[in-house]
Amino acid sequence: MGEVLGGRYELVDPLGEGGAGVVWRAWDHRERRYVAAKVLRQSDAATLLRFVREQAVRVEHPHVLTPLGWTGDDDRVLIAMPLVRGGSVATLVGDHGPLPAAWVATLLDQTLAALERLHAEGLVHRDVKPANLLLDATGVAPPRLRLADFGIVTGVDDPRLTHVHHVVGTRGYAAPESLRAGWDPDPRADLYAAGLSAAEMLLGERPTDGTGTTLLARLSRAGAPSDLVALIRDLCAHDPEARYADATAARAALARTGLVGQGAGWDAGEVEVFDQVEELPEGWGPDGPRDARPAEPSRPFSVLPATPSGHSGESAPTPVPGAGEPRPTSGSRLGVARPAHGSRLGAVLLAIGLLLVLVAALLALLG
Repeated sequence: MGEVLGGRYELVDPLGEGGAGVVWRAWDHRERRYVAAKVLRQSDAATLLRFVREQAVRVEHPHVLTPLGWTGDDDRVLIAMPLVRGGSVATLVGDHGPLPAAWVATLLDQTLAALERLHAEGLVHRDVKPANLLLDATGVAPPRLRLADFGIVTGVDDPRLTHVHHVVGTRGYAAPESLRAGWDPDPRADLYAAGLSAAEMLLGERPTDGTGTTLLARLSRAGAPSDLVALIRDLCAHDPEARYADATAARAALARTGLVGQGAGWDAGEVEVFDQVEELPEGWGPDGPRDARPAEPSRPFSVLPATPSGHSGESAPTPVPGAGEPRPTSGSRLGVARPAHGSRLGAVLLAIGLLLVLVAALLALLG
């Protein structure tokens, strides 16, 4: 019915499109469930390096979305991720405009919780923004957020062969210090971006000046509790030394506002996280293809299962949004099948990307 990549993932229908490729709903014939499959648009060196970084991050946390596995087929590569149905925080703000303070505080707390875990692994996300804060379709119940897109994540202590002279991340959410040449990644830059994202939630407006300064200046007009506004300003202090020391300290301050939603006391107001995923196309049902045929492994190259890792490539079990329970993995294994005749370009490109990661790890050990 649909094209099968790597003998495992059958493409069902496209869900969205980004700069690097198209995200599909796909049927995982091995695990017998639907997943989101990011199929890269092109396989140049920069795109491939981003792919290698993204699929290498394995962090166990209910508010972190990490890949389930990846595969390469001919000149294309695919990353499989849990299917998150509620869109993103950017979608939520687009649907409802400014969000109530309790929604902002709850979503910010979950973002900081994800960063707390990520930073504990020695990682800096470098692209925190509302579009990368995905939501389960919880309706009017308390929201459940998952930090996504680890394509430019880096380790605090990772060796850098050169210092970049361009902005890494998204303008408007990038911390001021990260705009300077030679900046070494610091977790406090992620705190800045989390604060800017919260400001956008309160105001219903995106940063337009490339730095977020104008958006922060409008916070006093948001009509939000003063302690929440003050906390966001502290997260977004121009000087990183003036921000919270870490995500844990920021969460503690946020808890003291009393705004973070809790269980039965939650009041959704008029805000609802809708299911943003379309109905399954004809021929597909909750249990996969209606004709129940097995996948045909045409031109398989490789399928790599989720690998337990921190920032060095060894991770923990990945949570599966939608199922509500972690999907256990054990050990670390890279099972690469011998490439078929038509898949040699994919093999070469993926090998180059993996080689880059291995070189970085080797330099870190030697240093």
